[in-house]
Amino acid sequence: MHARTDFYSASPDALKAMRALEGAVSKLPLEKSLIELVKLRASLLNGCAFCVDMHTRDARQQGETERRLYAVSVWAETPFFSPRERAALAWTDALTLIADTHAPDADYAEVAEYFTETERVDLTLAICTINSWNRLAIGFRKMPVL
Repeated sequence: MHARTDFYSASPDALKAMRALEGAVSKLPLEKSLIELVKLRASLLNGCAFCVDMHTRDARQQGETERRLYAVSVWAETPFFSPRERAALAWTDALTLIADTHAPDADYAEVAEYFTETERVDLTLAICTINSWNRLAIGFRKMPVL
């Protein structure tokens, strides 16, 4: 597979806005480890090799264990995640696959049990942002660096 357009240089103003959004996400008062799990899960669901590589490395640098990282793809079948993390991962699945799921009430109820109203919006913004990055990276075939 070959890279297509370098979206950073092709549209610097648009990417400046995306970077600003990513900067805002990085400052959200949610656990950084949780945000990395969400980014990794959405990237796995979307099949974004570049982002899976990046967020696996970022999570490891923040102290995430290999065992948990390997299990993100099957998070619902493992005991490795806290109830709060499980709710966030379920919400990530629901929003990333929204055309199929339509964000079920049960998933929202679960996330509402473990996240405040503000945290739910912040989490949703983080999920939306990584899905946007995935679409840029996949659409333009951004490749992981060896």
